[in-house]
Amino acid sequence: MLLAIQNLSKKYNKEKFGLKDYSLTIENGILGLLGPNGAGKSTLMKIIATISQPTSGTLTLDGHDIVKDPNYIRKILGYLPQDFGVYANLNAYEFLEYIAAMKGVGGVNLRKRIEMLLEGVNLTEAAKLPIGTYSGGMKQRIGIAQVLLNDPKVLIFDEPTVGLDPEERVRFRNLISDLAQDCIIILSSHIVSDIETIADEVAIMKSGELITKGTQATVINAVDGKVFETVLDNDLVNDFKTKHLVVNSMRQKDKMRLRYISNKPTDGSTVCTASLEDAYLFLTKNNG
Repeated sequence: MLLAIQNLSKKYNKEKFGLKDYSLTIENGILGLLGPNGAGKSTLMKIIATISQPTSGTLTLDGHDIVKDPNYIRKILGYLPQDFGVYANLNAYEFLEYIAAMKGVGGVNLRKRIEMLLEGVNLTEAAKLPIGTYSGGMKQRIGIAQVLLNDPKVLIFDEPTVGLDPEERVRFRNLISDLAQDCIIILSSHIVSDIETIADEVAIMKSGELITKGTQATVINAVDGKVFETVLDNDLVNDFKTKHLVVNSMRQKDKMRLRYISNKPTDGSTVCTASLEDAYLFLTKNNG
């Protein structure tokens, strides 16, 4: 499968763009979307999910124009928006049966599929309780289950791990990793480690524009040899931060260990192995 985005723009008014001349191709596997708040990640995913229409540009799936013919993708689409609503009085079985009916999913194996999905998101024990009694993380997990109901081939997750504890985040990553070979999966997250763990490719956005897209190794190469650590007295830290891009700091008694990105390291600094988070912070703070 090939999802092709060409010169896509979303204009809200004369001065505000959600997306600007955005082009990207996505094939089977997991694409991790990274970007600060307001970068346009949710706007892009809503357009791909055919909930919103672009102002200009084209969006095709295997050559089919899904802006003009949204049903072509809707029948194979699973989408978890950032703000996912539930029916508080329904239990998990009732809710998923309702969503299945909305998606046109049925048959004798539906109950078995629902049970399998509830097990996959670790909700079997709570399945007969009203969803209104669920914690935020449990509601997020029922949202993940509904995405998978129709055995989708294009899956879109907007901040799916919000509210999940570390164990459930691992469970989620394992769940979608198993699907990635035969599906297009687009995953947006503020948690860089979630993207770093499972994404085949990474796209970094800022202010509605694409900064870079490629394998993790390609993206990290932007800061290769530019990441350093140094230890400073506390009274020197503020001045250091005004002159360098500090990506992490850790207190050590009366001193501070600083991880920073620079073309010219200070005396006494040690070079570090660059990470995806280093590259993300460098690219988003040094573009525009």
